[in-house]
Amino acid sequence: MINFIGTYECKADAKGRVMLPVALKGQLSPVLQQGFVLKRSVFQPCLELYPMEQWNLLMQKMNKLNRFVKKNNDFIRRFTAGVKMVEVDNTGRLLIPKDLVGFAEIQKEVVLSSAINIVEIWDKNKYEQAIDDAAIDFADLAEEVMGGDNEQELS
Repeated sequence: MINFIGTYECKADAKGRVMLPVALKGQLSPVLQQGFVLKRSVFQPCLELYPMEQWNLLMQKMNKLNRFVKKNNDFIRRFTAGVKMVEVDNTGRLLIPKDLVGFAEIQKEVVLSSAINIVEIWDKNKYEQAIDDAAIDFADLAEEVMGGDNEQELS
């Protein structure tokens, strides 16, 4: 399993091409040949870049959903809406399709942010806003999400 590290700022050109920073490209190198899937985020106005292996693992889980249950079918449709297969070209650029550029409202300044086994792609202003919005509640969120892992036995 791959785990990405770092947050990187870069620029998108008018065609939606983003030059990957060297440090991130190095982390992606083991999976470059397999390609990637780029999709809309479920919770945020950003994009998610999945290495093909991670995408296939996720699809195995989703394929177990009963498609004769309407909410499952609706979920699959919405989750996979706008999904695109993408590659990093020989010069280290990632082409973001226009519809996904529009969804994420990507202008020129872009943030590539590691999210464990995927990379989030944000318009820089949207990213800063999301970080600022989350900062207020982060301590409570951290305790709620991670606090249970540190339960100590009373002696």
